[in-house]
Amino acid sequence: MPLLFSYGTLQRRDVQLATFGRLLQGEPDELAGFEPSLVKIEDPVLAAEIGRTHHANVTFNGRKSSRVSGTVFEITEGELAAADRYEEPAAYRRIAATLVSGKRVWLYVDHRSARDVPQEE
Repeated sequence: MPLLFSYGTLQRRDVQLATFGRLLQGEPDELAGFEPSLVKIEDPVLAAEIGRTHHANVTFNGRKSSRVSGTVFEITEGELAAADRYEEPAAYRRIAATLVSGKRVWLYVDHRSARDVPQEE
């Protein structure tokens, strides 16, 4: 089953229920080499709907000392597709990464910063 790392809204109960139809069970973990950042929401309608002007994001900086805390969830392939649909309007792109724990996960980053992340083999 896929593992999904969330540092943002997918950790929220209301978002999980709306996106997956259930509450996810997760474990805390960290993403090394990244730092928290914010991305301005360009669509004023979306910003008004969600009541925020910026999305949480992470930016790759390559420093092993930089960490982003979040939660890793085991989900189904169908739930991963649902997460893709949830993140798409926010212009996020799904990438693969390895967490501090060694777990290989999927996570979402702003599409503009995704190109800066080195691809793991």
